[in-house]
Amino acid sequence: MIQDGTLSIRVNGEHRRVRAGMTVAELALELGLEPAKVAVERNLEIVPRSTLGHVMVEDGDEFEIVTFVGGG
Repeated sequence: MIQDGTLSIRVNGEHRRVRAGMTVAELALELGLEPAKVAVERNLEIVPRSTLGHVMVEDGDEFEIVTFVGGG
């Protein structure tokens, strides 16, 4: 963690700085995504959707986040 209270992470290959103490669900919301409609991989492991509101973002995490798109 940097002294300014932020973490350095990667989301879909892009470097981002986010505030320390946020959950994966809060990260999704910050990215403009609905946590109930995303699939999240954190450090090469799938994060169950039911735990997104409990799993904390940590410095150095690497995320792949994909959204579900409905259609027909």
